Amino acid sequence: MNKKQLRATYKQKRENLSSAEKNFLQENIYQQIYNLDISDVKIIHIFLSLEKFNEINTSPIINYFRTKNIKIVVPKTNFKNNSLTHFYLEEDTELAINHYGIPEPKDAIEVSENDIDLVFVPLLISDKQHHRIGYGKGFYDRFLSNCRPNCKKIGLNFFKPISEIKDINEFDIPLDLVLYPK
Repeated sequence: MNKKQLRATYKQKRENLSSAEKNFLQENIYQQIYNLDISDVKIIHIFLSLEKFNEINTSPIINYFRTKNIKIVVPKTNFKNNSLTHFYLEEDTELAINHYGIPEPKDAIEVSENDIDLVFVPLLISDKQHHRIGYGKGFYDRFLSNCRPNCKKIGLNFFKPISEIKDINEFDIPLDLVLYPK
């Protein structure tokens, strides 16, 4: 299957997860996150989950990193040029839902990609080489290509990686690690 077919297949698989299945899978992923070595991490970047797409709930992850005194950064989308800008998410940061239903920070401090130590990346499916398929607009590939070389890139996925995504191109940035239920 090509990226387009894989995207449609795994979007449907994720939508078909029951609440109980999703909760079970999430807990497994959360435990893996809690076991990561974060001794050198000061700032993480994480997406704010979209309930309508049945994405992993990132709130427990955000809360966990807050207990470790690690700063949280979240994206704001620019659909005119398919780019992301990044802002600190404080406990009192107000969120607004954009035109596409994505929660984003309202009045927050912007952060450079170079300041980020670890990025949690949304995806629909990945392969064993840590390539990912997202929603197809390239937001995260553009963002990840601008991060420091030593910035850790971790994908969060409900499904076991497939053997290979065939139509990878030079713009597809591989991840360092993909967490999925084991």
